[in-house]
Amino acid sequence: MPKLVHFRAKHDAPTEKAAESSSAILHIDMDAFFVSVELLSHPDLRGRPVVVGGQRDQRGVVSSASYEARRFGIHSAMPLRTAAKLCPQAIFLDGHHDLYGQWSDRVAEILAKFSPTVEMASIDEAYLDLSGTERLYGQPLAAAHKLLREITSTTGLPCSGGLAATRLVAKVASDQAKPRGLVWVPPGSEAAFLAPLSVRRIPGIGRVTEAALNSMRIDAVGQLQELPLDRLEEIFGRWGTALFRKAHGIDSYEFFVDAEPKSLSHNQTFGTDTNNRSQLESTLSYLCQKASKRLRDSGLHARTVTLTLRYADFTTITRSHTLKEPSDLDAEFLKAFRELFARAWDGAAMLRLVGVELSTFSAGSGQLELLDSGRREKLERLARATDKLRDRFGFSKVQFGGSLRARDRRE
Repeated sequence: MPKLVHFRAKHDAPTEKAAESSSAILHIDMDAFFVSVELLSHPDLRGRPVVVGGQRDQRGVVSSASYEARRFGIHSAMPLRTAAKLCPQAIFLDGHHDLYGQWSDRVAEILAKFSPTVEMASIDEAYLDLSGTERLYGQPLAAAHKLLREITSTTGLPCSGGLAATRLVAKVASDQAKPRGLVWVPPGSEAAFLAPLSVRRIPGIGRVTEAALNSMRIDAVGQLQELPLDRLEEIFGRWGTALFRKAHGIDSYEFFVDAEPKSLSHNQTFGTDTNNRSQLESTLSYLCQKASKRLRDSGLHARTVTLTLRYADFTTITRSHTLKEPSDLDAEFLKAFRELFARAWDGAAMLRLVGVELSTFSAGSGQLELLDSGRREKLERLARATDKLRDRFGFSKVQFGGSLRARDRRE
């Protein structure tokens, strides 16, 4: 995996235009990513309405839907049972998130060939800064075209791209390009590009803000652009400043190479509420191993572990513990998680979700008092060997005994 960058907010004036002089920010968005990955194993389902996230009679939500399914009104986060009513003929597939992570890593490796500045915004989308890469791949538009073609030819996965002078406009452009397209917004034309679009197309504008704007008879971005900054700030406060910038395509973020993640977490929502101790403990072990591997892949150590439990009535609690010294070992984290779990759960209450989180990062570890040097060395060797096997064969193929039952249920 390449070393990825992050981004941070800018602190320039609200009306200051982006400093970029060319369209060099590329937003890559994988088209219906989870579905596309599943279709690699089920090519016979191409062209049919496919829903990923669980079975039609389960109470979970849609993770991804093929474009054929979207024509029936199905979208991400919709209850599976609602999706089944909208499209009875749809094919419903369980999700395989370990597999999606592996394909995301492959895409990230391709992206890193085209730019040293890559930010994975999520498992299926990324930003690249193509400035300064002209000698290798030509002008940004040519490089973007080559990159999209290489992703699809190498992985078999469709993707779309948006090329612009700012992150915000690049993201909107890639959305307009879907599926399998590339939209280029020349510098200086950001406002004109955004003007005819619905205000809902702007990242960050949700239903509440959309309703407020609609009540002011503002439906299109062009209408929002006509409002002066002071008027928007009067109505929306500080959010009005952001709306002004967004409407005019002025970026609010910049790439930040030195940024580090603040926490790593994994959750598991059960298809049916459970108080099965064996299932809960094996799931806890599985989630801990996933978070621990991500921590080692990042070259970090964590000192704080946090357990999340959500009960059948949606009551959610968190319990945290701070280790004496930072660690990156599964055994240390799992011991702490099990102790938190034993104190937080009474053994009878039905649980809907279990989650783990690692935080308070550092670049190295201290000498743990809980482990003698010999045992620590053995655990470190085991972790490295296990990580290599997982990188080669997939995370779910190599598990410690405590999480095998959880893996069997997911498969």
